[in-house]
Amino acid sequence: MALVEIDGLRKLYGDVVALSDISITVPSGSFYTLLGPSGCGKTTLLRTIAGFHNQNAGQIRVDGTSIEGLPAYRRDVGMVFQDYAIFPHLSVYDNVAFGLKQRKVPSAEIKSRVGEVLEVVQLGAFEQRMPHELSGGQQQRVGLARAIVIKPKVLLMDEPLSNLDARLRVDLRAELRRIQQDLGITTIYVTHDQEEALAMSDTVCVMYGGVIQQAASPLDIYLRPANRFVATFVGANNFLGVDQNGADLTLRASGADLSDLLSSAQRPVAITSAIRPEAMHVQAGEAAASADRVAIPASIKEVSFIGREMEVFAITKSGEILKSVDRPDPAIIGLTPGSPVTLTAPRNEIIFFEDSETGERLT
Repeated sequence: MALVEIDGLRKLYGDVVALSDISITVPSGSFYTLLGPSGCGKTTLLRTIAGFHNQNAGQIRVDGTSIEGLPAYRRDVGMVFQDYAIFPHLSVYDNVAFGLKQRKVPSAEIKSRVGEVLEVVQLGAFEQRMPHELSGGQQQRVGLARAIVIKPKVLLMDEPLSNLDARLRVDLRAELRRIQQDLGITTIYVTHDQEEALAMSDTVCVMYGGVIQQAASPLDIYLRPANRFVATFVGANNFLGVDQNGADLTLRASGADLSDLLSSAQRPVAITSAIRPEAMHVQAGEAAASADRVAIPASIKEVSFIGREMEVFAITKSGEILKSVDRPDPAIIGLTPGSPVTLTAPRNEIIFFEDSETGERLT
């Protein structure tokens, strides 16, 4: 286990700023995920930690010792790649043993360590198989075994599940998390899949434009997004316009008074509100607001039944499209486009942002 500290890291490609003043702390033994869209800088950051790129400024320390200037093979990190990167001409055993042989580890110890790690990744019976005889998930576990058999201080994983089918991804992410916890190894994981990040991580670090937008627990990231980008990227959100008139603050789609939810001192010139789809309940026809719920009249755009839940898309009178995720209701599933409905949501689950792409959360 090892503490990883990154201070003021900056990486340029010509005039393009790939990483801008990145500072994070990865606690020893934790699972730390870098999450964001393509081009946000997450893989550049991971490869800079690994030693494949040199930063233009900043420090990377492992257990208090700077690793700046060290080549990749001397940084004591294990790397698992998106494309497996296992040798097609070597058996499972020889793939996993490769790094140990490069380090001149005695043969008896190699045999012991390879056997142990193959049991950890549940490939103990496959050591003489060739890569073409393995499934995608098994090949990825060989890549993981090769990374951890050298007993690195830090394990780096670059979208290791992205080439697998959806069902296998779910199964293997649980297995990766189990292995990480069993070994207690400090892990930095890159993904663009928000569900993967929320399910596996101790800390999720959301990146955009080479800048950290928020680093927090999965629950905080989801329930208390720091800005509008995080609220948009992690899970779905309904953004609803609000109108200001003096001290009054009203929801444009329904005229509901929200003045008590955001003090005048907290209000910038342009504000938007947000409500998660799972907080919105759909009722056929008209429904009244209550002391603790807002009511938004709308008309059905589309209803999708997807088994354990239904997704409802509706259009408000002000033209905003809202999404609700709710338990299946035959009365709603049977509605045709244009049918009048009312969406209600708890007042205490409405949050506010400055109305810009990365506008900060106000509440």
